[in-house]
Amino acid sequence: MTNHIKDISPNKKNAGIMLDVRIILAVLWVAGMLSSLNGDTYRLSDPIALQSLIANDGTIVISSELLLVASIIFVVPIFMSVLTLTLKYPVSRWANRIIGILYAMINLAYWVLCLVLRSAGYEIVWSTAQLVFALLVVWYAWKWPKQES
Repeated sequence: MTNHIKDISPNKKNAGIMLDVRIILAVLWVAGMLSSLNGDTYRLSDPIALQSLIANDGTIVISSELLLVASIIFVVPIFMSVLTLTLKYPVSRWANRIIGILYAMINLAYWVLCLVLRSAGYEIVWSTAQLVFALLVVWYAWKWPKQES
């Protein structure tokens, strides 16, 4: 078995093109990170959110420890996009499964928090996108066919 996904395009012109699962997974990690960055961009454009951020009087108070944790959470998908393409097959497959599940749980918790706090619509849109991309990472990593030795 190979590690390819068949027929990525519904039209006959591109039928039969096979896309390596590693590429799909790397793109999903990048898409998740871009969704996160877009959410941050919208948040910085929201006068109410920006004012709360500057005053540091929001629901979550910003500290250097929180920024360190956030930095770690945000750098892992960047590394995963590269490691997915460079690690040996079994390590990459399991890393995507485990870290994908972890990120799906983090994104689900954030998504629920957005709903509970009645966050702005853009927060829910971008957190939904992040959750979908994390779930797709898990899905593709789990469906990734085993390679022959």
